Amino acid sequence: MKSDVIAVSSARDNTDAVMLQAEKVAAYQGLSSKNALHLRLLAEEMMSMMRAIAGDVDGDFWIENAGEQYELHLRVVTAMDMFKRERLLAASTSGKNEANRGFMGKIRALFEPMEDVPIFFDMSMDGLGADSTWTMHAYQEQIRNYVEENRPGAADAWDELEKSVVAHLADDVKVRINGREVEMVIYKKFA
Repeated sequence: MKSDVIAVSSARDNTDAVMLQAEKVAAYQGLSSKNALHLRLLAEEMMSMMRAIAGDVDGDFWIENAGEQYELHLRVVTAMDMFKRERLLAASTSGKNEANRGFMGKIRALFEPMEDVPIFFDMSMDGLGADSTWTMHAYQEQIRNYVEENRPGAADAWDELEKSVVAHLADDVKVRINGREVEMVIYKKFA
């Protein structure tokens, strides 16, 4: 089943429409109140990420499910171009995007395909390029390895990951980049 598609934008708050959509899906599918709350929290976190993305971004949100497997989709077309990126980074003291730290910063950076390589994320790991995919599981494994190697900052990155609502509730998160189109999918299986 695929829910209605909700038009979303970083320029206006679409959270109420998205929350209503999550509630409708939960009711229609007969999810328990706990599972309905988890679906709502994941949708709310997804919208929070949407608002945190720099620049004007328009896109679509929807939920799909097959049996107990649910997918929350957010697809946007980024408005960032090389000129805008250079102007924004020039305003920074370091000349770099300092917001790309931690779990949520990594996801936000993927919505800016021309952004610098985020800390603790090896862009060659999944062959990120014109058509690429990033997964939460790969990121978690990378951070786990960095903690075992006692790399500077790895413990802080792991701590932030542990505090993430999405990292705790979602089974996986995948972000696919294809040119200026970016799609994030949060996967959750409800038993």
